[in-house]
Amino acid sequence: MNPILAFDYAGVAVFAATGALAASRKQLDIIGFLFLASVTGIGGGTFRDLILGATPVFWVNDPGYIMVCAGVAVLVYFTAHLIESRWKLLLWLDAVGLAAYCVLGAAKGLAATGSATVAIVTGILTATFGGILRDLLAGEPSVLLRPEIYVTAALTGAAVFTGLSVAGMPDLAAALIAFAAAFIVRGGALKYGWTFPPYRSRPGRRPEDIP
Repeated sequence: MNPILAFDYAGVAVFAATGALAASRKQLDIIGFLFLASVTGIGGGTFRDLILGATPVFWVNDPGYIMVCAGVAVLVYFTAHLIESRWKLLLWLDAVGLAAYCVLGAAKGLAATGSATVAIVTGILTATFGGILRDLLAGEPSVLLRPEIYVTAALTGAAVFTGLSVAGMPDLAAALIAFAAAFIVRGGALKYGWTFPPYRSRPGRRPEDIP
């Protein structure tokens, strides 16, 4: 299997699992599991394809992606109760999905446009958009609003893959190195609480206080 295609399936499956775990935390029925798993699994890639003008989007051309999401949803529906901390697992699986999908998004952006800048942006969007949709629909605290590093991990993986690819490294080697870089940054943020210094000026005024 093409290594980039393998990252695509892996990213979809792992993100689908996080969507299903979010459904389990909200005690939804099987339809809720299927919906959240699918939206999370294919959301980032759909957004990427629409931006790049790659229509029909990837899961229309290959319905196997939907079947992967459905299979993962059913598996999690019957096994989620065995997991002690579903929120912690959700975050770590999200880190794996982010690392895989930032590589895939960068690869597709680079192949479609030849632009390193576009590749990095599509890598970031592919890796983060599905998680944003999941948290919004499930009413979970958004991963973007958590204090530890998140988007920077996707930026790191996308930039590393793009840089190595432009330098002529084979796709598989570049993808594995970039995946590791993104996962180390996000995993370190989860384990050690890595953050950037927050904005510490005066708080914003309420609209009624503005003359």
